[in-house]
Amino acid sequence: MDVRELLRETGADFYTGVPDSQLRALCDCLMDTYGTDPLHHIIGANEGNCTAIAAGYHLATGKVPVVYLQNSGEGNIINPVASLLNDHVYGIPLLFIVGWRGEPGVHDEPQHVYQGQVTLKLLEDMDIATFVISTETKDDEIQTAMEHFHELFSQGKSVAFVVKKGALTYDKKIDYSNGNSMLREEVIRHIVQVSGDDPVISTTGKASRELFELREANHQGHQCDFLTVGSMGHSSSIALGVALHQPDRKVWCIDGDGAALMHMGAMAVIGANKPKNLVHVVINNGAHESVGGIPTVASEIDLVGIARACGYPLAVSVDSFESLDRELNLAKKQDILGLIEVKCAIGARTDLGRPTTTAMENKKIFMDFLKE
Repeated sequence: MDVRELLRETGADFYTGVPDSQLRALCDCLMDTYGTDPLHHIIGANEGNCTAIAAGYHLATGKVPVVYLQNSGEGNIINPVASLLNDHVYGIPLLFIVGWRGEPGVHDEPQHVYQGQVTLKLLEDMDIATFVISTETKDDEIQTAMEHFHELFSQGKSVAFVVKKGALTYDKKIDYSNGNSMLREEVIRHIVQVSGDDPVISTTGKASRELFELREANHQGHQCDFLTVGSMGHSSSIALGVALHQPDRKVWCIDGDGAALMHMGAMAVIGANKPKNLVHVVINNGAHESVGGIPTVASEIDLVGIARACGYPLAVSVDSFESLDRELNLAKKQDILGLIEVKCAIGARTDLGRPTTTAMENKKIFMDFLKE
């Protein structure tokens, strides 16, 4: 169905969320209509953040806002849903629009399979009534669902539309770009050249896919790399755990700006513990590129200043391959916690593949490598 019809039926005039590829039509429509006007549309750091923003909107206006998310973000909304929104607490009604990755019977990547199986159950356990939107859903069915949802809103309850693959359409596709010149895959190629046989923990999305394909192109094994295919925002914490307990190895974290924002408290914990063998590289293209290129706020903030304030002894920003190589080589030699922000363009190869090894195989060879 046309996403504009869905939005008309919701009656909402405020939206906040974390972009999802299965909600690309929704995200493009919101960007086309509102951009990032904070009175109508805020792209949050994580889904719990969005839920709290939406709760504040309801407190200020008495109206019901929309929070959109991929189902992988359900874990991030559990706390505010259960302890803030629930009608046993404040009874704040929200309308969630959830992209259903890993829907049973539909092939998807391994990180989405179990999440897809429990998507509806998690919402049910949070006392969130659901209506599933498929490619066959008619406009009058949405109208009927909204009539029921309004009854629940009046009781202080939240509800959710769960969106199957291809269910929403929008006749315009927004192209996203920035003024940076370096492509992420080339940045990762330079990191790999310097890191050598050091352990590398890479973040969710295209960064891990590009790292895997670079190793293949170089006829290298994958034992040095832990590909964080799920749990967006946690690769730097995984890297911290590895670095602290492998103190004689240099450990590299290839992070993204959206992931770094999602759980930014990790930077404070890393800075407080100061592992001398950890290099935290944040490739910042100011976008959630793996789900379409919708912007993050990372272009508007000072990641280097944040890292320094969190206790990183070394933090720099680079925007050329010359400066990138200089900082990578310095980081390789120095025994000091460091962050390197890399200003990067939006874009990836159209033929970019996915890892051909399983997550379990990745874990085993990585752990075997660390035991050597």
